[in-house]
Amino acid sequence: MRKLFFIICLFVSAAVSDVMACTNFIVAKGASTDGSVICTYNADDYGMFQNLCHFSAGTHAKGEMRKIYDWDTDVYHGEIPEASVTYNVIGNINEWQVTIGETTYGGREEMVDTTGILDYGSLIYVTLQRAKSARDAIKIMTTLAETYGYNSEGETFTVCDPNEAWIVEMMGCASDRKASKERVVWVAMRIPDNAICGHANQSRIGKFNMKDKDNVLFSKNVVRYARQNGWFTGKDADFSWKMAYAKPDFSGRRICDARVWSFFRKFDKSMDRYLPWALGKDPDAEDMPLWIVPDHKVSVQEVEACMRDHFEGTPLSLDQDLAQGAWDMPYRPTPLYFEVDGKKYFNERPTSTQQTGFSYVSQMRSWLPREIGGVLWWGNDDGNMIAYTPIYCSMTIQPECYNTPGADAVTFSDKNAFWVCNWVSNMVYPRYAQMFPSLKEVRDSLEQSYFAKQPVIEKEAQTIYEQQGAEAAATFLNKYSVEVAQQMLERWRLLAYYLIVKYNDMAVKPEENGHFKRTQEGLGAKVVRPGYSEYTRRALVNQTGEKFAIPQ
Repeated sequence: MRKLFFIICLFVSAAVSDVMACTNFIVAKGASTDGSVICTYNADDYGMFQNLCHFSAGTHAKGEMRKIYDWDTDVYHGEIPEASVTYNVIGNINEWQVTIGETTYGGREEMVDTTGILDYGSLIYVTLQRAKSARDAIKIMTTLAETYGYNSEGETFTVCDPNEAWIVEMMGCASDRKASKERVVWVAMRIPDNAICGHANQSRIGKFNMKDKDNVLFSKNVVRYARQNGWFTGKDADFSWKMAYAKPDFSGRRICDARVWSFFRKFDKSMDRYLPWALGKDPDAEDMPLWIVPDHKVSVQEVEACMRDHFEGTPLSLDQDLAQGAWDMPYRPTPLYFEVDGKKYFNERPTSTQQTGFSYVSQMRSWLPREIGGVLWWGNDDGNMIAYTPIYCSMTIQPECYNTPGADAVTFSDKNAFWVCNWVSNMVYPRYAQMFPSLKEVRDSLEQSYFAKQPVIEKEAQTIYEQQGAEAAATFLNKYSVEVAQQMLERWRLLAYYLIVKYNDMAVKPEENGHFKRTQEGLGAKVVRPGYSEYTRRALVNQTGEKFAIPQ
C-alpha cells in the first residue's frame, strides 16, 4: 500500500543543501481581473521526477490510522488518526478549491524537531484531504503540528480558497525539548483583498497586529518561545517573526527575496526603492513590505508570465555577463555558490529555473460551482519552458502524460510530460536566443487557445451541472483536461522533432509557408549561419585581444 501511495504522489525534495528551492506568488480576489484568488508554486529541486498526484475522496472507520512517511526521504515517522471523511485532491488543490503551496526558508537549525511525525509535505497533503476553506486548513495544519510535532525546517505556506488568501509560517520547537512540551510555533496573516504577496525561501512575516483576530492568527507561544530562548527581549508589539526566527542575511535577500521584489516590481514601479534590499549587500537597506497593492488588476496570464521571470529589465538581469554563453542563456548552473582563489561568489537565482519539477498557477473562483471554479494551470517542467494546461479541482483521473506507467527519474518515456518537456528544454537552454523563440511561439499559441476556450468549456460545464448534476459536470471537465494535456504532449513531441531539424549543427534551416524550404532539386535549402550575438562577439574580443584578429 505504501509503495502505491508513494508512486501516485509528488516527491518534493527540499534537502538542507537545497533550501533556496521554491517560489510562491499570491493574488487576492480584489487584486485580480475577474475576482479570482490566484496562487502559484514552482517546486524546484535537482533530480526530482514529478507526477501529478491524486488522492481520492473517501470515508474511514473510527479508529483507522494513517501512516506518515517523510515526503523528502520516505522515512516512516509514525501514524495519526485518519479523518472520518477525506476530500478529493488533484495536485495541490482539493475539491473545495483549497490550494496549499510552500517554500522552505530554514531558519534556526536548533528548532528542527526530529521527533515530530509530520513533515511539511505530509502536512500539506493530509490537510488538503481534510479542509473545506483556507481558515479550516490553517486550523487543521496547526492543530496537527501542535499535536504530533513538526519534523521540517522553517516553512512558509500559501493557503488559499476562493475567498481568502493567507501566508502561514511555521517552525518546530526542539531547541529545549527537555524543558518544554511545546511542539511548534506559527503565525498566519490574511492578505488584504486588494493586495498581492509572495515568498521565495526567505521568511516574510515581520511584525504583526496581535489584536486583529480576524486577519492574524498565531500560536500562544509565538513570542514566549523566542523570549525563553533569548532571541527577543522587547515589547510584544515590537515582536518580528522573521527577525526572531529567521533573520534575513545576504542569501535570504539576494537569492530569495529578490524573486519577490521582481514580482512586485511588475505591478508597482516604485518598488525600485527596495532594490538595495534585493541586492542584499547594504545592511541598512529598507526592508520590502509583506504585500503591495498592484497598480492594475492582475490576470492569470500575467501571473504565469511572472513564473517565467529571469529578472529581465532589472539590474539583476542575467544577460550581462559571459555566463550567459554564446546564446544569451538566462539560466545558471548550480550550486549557487562557487569559489575562485579562495574568494566566494554566487549566481543569480531567478524565479524560472531549470530544476523545476512542476509548476502551477491555481485559479479559485467563488461565483462558480466548486467543481468548475477551481482550476490548476499545471506544467511538468520549468514554467518558462512549458504550456500550462488546465487541471480542474474535481478531476479524479490523471492524464497519462502526467502519471505515466514505467516512467521515473531514470527511465525516459516519450509518453511522459516531464521527460518530453525536459527533452525540449534541455535542447533550448544552451542555445536559448537561437531556439527559444520557436518554443515560445508554440507555448503561447497553446496557452492562448486554452484561455480562449475556457469560457466556452465552463459554460457547457455549468449547463451540464444544472441539467445533470455536479458529478456529470466533473466528468465532462475531467475528460476535457485529459484531452488537453495529451494534446499538449503530442505538440511538444512535434516541437522536439522540429527543433532538431531546424537548428541542427548550430545553423538555421529557412522556412516558407510553414515548411522547410527546398531547392528545385528537392534538397534542403542553404542554411543560415547566425554566428555569435553582438554581446558575445565583443566579449570574446575583449578577452582574447588580437589572438583571433585577421591581419590587415
